[in-house]
Amino acid sequence: MGGHDAGSERQFTGFAKYFNSYTITGRRNCVLATYAGILGIVLFYKLKPKKQAAVTEK
Repeated sequence: MGGHDAGSERQFTGFAKYFNSYTITGRRNCVLATYAGILGIVLFYKLKPKKQAAVTEK
């Protein structure tokens, strides 16, 4: 009937154990990593110091 067959569950090791497209946990981890990367880029540009104008003497 419905659902997956527990006997055919894949055994992942290493990086694929946490980031894969076969399990709900793996998909969730991919989404969270993507969100964290985007948030990191946004924070980097928001918190980056602004360039100061060059001071010229008259």
